[in-house]
Amino acid sequence: MKDYHINIFYSEDDAGYIADIPDLEACSAFGDTPEEALKEVQIAKEAWIEAARAEGKPIPRPQYA
Repeated sequence: MKDYHINIFYSEDDAGYIADIPDLEACSAFGDTPEEALKEVQIAKEAWIEAARAEGKPIPRPQYA
């Protein structure tokens, strides 16, 4: 089963790690460590999908996995 590609990078401006999911517009999260950013973006992904379903909006299929 495919899952969404996740980018994790260090942000000097935020002094921490940012994780984002390119397939889900504006789905990102912050963490003090890469592991924390990953954990937080997985929570954000579930919330993003739940909100899209509630609004009747389409949920993109994973493109990069």
